[in-house]
Amino acid sequence: PDLIDVIVPRGGRSLIERVMEDSRVPVLAHLEGVCSVYLHEAADVEMARHITLNAKMRRTGVCGAAENLLIDRAMAAAQLTGIVDDLAEAGCEVRGDEAARAIDARIHPATEEDWSTEYLEPIIAVKLVDGVDDAVDFINHHGSHHTDSIITGDAAAAETFLNRVDSAIVMHNASTQFADGGEFGMGAEIGISTGRLHARGPVGAEQLTTYKYMVRGDGQTRP
Repeated sequence: PDLIDVIVPRGGRSLIERVMEDSRVPVLAHLEGVCSVYLHEAADVEMARHITLNAKMRRTGVCGAAENLLIDRAMAAAQLTGIVDDLAEAGCEVRGDEAARAIDARIHPATEEDWSTEYLEPIIAVKLVDGVDDAVDFINHHGSHHTDSIITGDAAAAETFLNRVDSAIVMHNASTQFADGGEFGMGAEIGISTGRLHARGPVGAEQLTTYKYMVRGDGQTRP
């Protein structure tokens, strides 16, 4: 411990859990990337479809890949089928709740476990929600505090989402696959932390640094 300041484990959940349990020095890590994309009722349809496909299928095995797709009930009837078309054409299995399956029969039944699963493969779980508050509650309950995105043209809804979702990275009108230190201008990424201390989110060399306060006086005392 005297020679090591911090450990940044990279690998599977079992490895990271073991390191976090046994380490006697600080650990910067995330266990899983259960990321969600939320399509708000004020989302631009083409943008929503483009981002959804990219967030899930650009690279399915990275921690920033979307695993859940939340869709406002108000837009689902008109837009869900087109989104399923895109995903199915790309080879993605779509699972969903009963409300989603009632709209598109190609959607397989989702279990409660699906909402908290990091698939790391071409599978996504779809759930219909009733507005931004419902979406935020779902993400904070089922997500892994990694990366979540809202797609909307409503600035107020976006601010509510960005402020209330308890994740290291929150996005507005962008793919969750941007969850990377290099994309954030941090240079080579050392890791991503979902904890609150010391660093949170993408971690580069600069984010590992801390502070030392050097005070130079000439006899001052505090009254």
